Amino acid sequence: MLNVTVLVVDNDRTVCEYLSSFLVVRGYVVDTAASGEEAIARLRAGCRPSLIIVDILLPGLTGLEVLQYTRTTIPPIPVIILSATGKTKIVVQAIKQGASDYIVKPFEDAEMALSIEAILERQTPLNEISQSRRKFADSHEVDLVSCDPKVIKVKLIASRVADTNMPVMIVGESGVGKEVLARFIHNVGERRNKPFIKINCAALPEELLESELLGYERGAFTGAISDNPGKFELAHKGTILLDEIAEMSSRLQAKLLHVLQDGEFRRLGGRETVRVDVRVLAATNKKVEQLLASETFRSDLYFRLNVIRLEIPPLRERRDDIPLLANYFVQKYRALKSPVVETIPLEMMSAFLCYPWPGNVRQLENAIQSYVILQDVGLVIDHLNEASPQTDRLPGSLKLQAYSTLAAVQAEKEIVARVLEETGWNRKEASRQLHVSYRSLRGKLKKWQMEKRDKRAGHSQA
Repeated sequence: MLNVTVLVVDNDRTVCEYLSSFLVVRGYVVDTAASGEEAIARLRAGCRPSLIIVDILLPGLTGLEVLQYTRTTIPPIPVIILSATGKTKIVVQAIKQGASDYIVKPFEDAEMALSIEAILERQTPLNEISQSRRKFADSHEVDLVSCDPKVIKVKLIASRVADTNMPVMIVGESGVGKEVLARFIHNVGERRNKPFIKINCAALPEELLESELLGYERGAFTGAISDNPGKFELAHKGTILLDEIAEMSSRLQAKLLHVLQDGEFRRLGGRETVRVDVRVLAATNKKVEQLLASETFRSDLYFRLNVIRLEIPPLRERRDDIPLLANYFVQKYRALKSPVVETIPLEMMSAFLCYPWPGNVRQLENAIQSYVILQDVGLVIDHLNEASPQTDRLPGSLKLQAYSTLAAVQAEKEIVARVLEETGWNRKEASRQLHVSYRSLRGKLKKWQMEKRDKRAGHSQA
């Protein structure tokens, strides 16, 4: 295990505990501090973490003051600032004072992991840290889990264009899995062993977004104490995801168009031209056609990016995916708590089938995480109701139709499992006895994630 230490500084105990678990699983050594004073005391006592993650609004000494102290250490310690939405001026100040990155709460795991990896690789490029992180990432396949025909078609098209350099525009509501699809395209394509860099165009003010995309030279602005490569340089030979691209200003859209057309640009404050080879993916939850009509999104940039358009339908339009995804997330998070959760209770699954999921797959994943940790059906349902408009609230008594649907699916699974056992998992013979096509049976087994088990060894057989 690599001795890469991360110091987490936050007065919110829940955030510290979550980040500690998140980092330990990824192979980092973690230290925590509940205040800015405690963090600086650790540093003065000789603690030298590889990275500090600090909340900007701490009681007493603030995150900015912790950042300022790290500038005095030799060498300076890279810092990620955690910030609540709406604190743009403070964030700009933090970046100008030397913060390596900032992330808005609540953050996504992938966003945090990529930020840490990029910062550490800049500190020690091409060293064992980056190799270890990539090995970890390769062991976790990125896939868009679905049995819906529309999503399957999207994945098929995505796999066909993965080995090309064509730009792809991914559209869909927040939480449907646009970033997951982008990572799928990257991971199955020829650039899979190169960087995948994401930038959220809605999360940064214009002046910061430009420097994040293109980088800057020392002295370009107050606080630019060293050269800093932008996201396009970091993604050289790999893939860049421009998330929420419709939020980009018209001025930056024009600069981006130049980069896409010529494959070159200049850093802020720089004189030399930088050339890059980057596969560009863009994502948005906006109705782009309306933005084109109102001229808030440049048509020339849109046509440059919209070579391939992939649209992911919302979860409420593919309800067959709800049990599939729920069981997928149970398997993903089941080890977070003891006793281990094996299945979703009938009551909760029935509620899930009734619910409109305004937050889509991300909201379902969060609900499963909550259940795995809390193991309280009523509390999870209450949280869903609190997160939704009144019209979307779950009914007090769950619909009988939902119970019936789930019961029918469960009965079908039990029958199929019994016939497969009787035929020694001969799927052709099982499909004949069940009076269904072989293709249909294969589809059901994939949907249910049902596979033959070696009872003696306790693992799946190939």
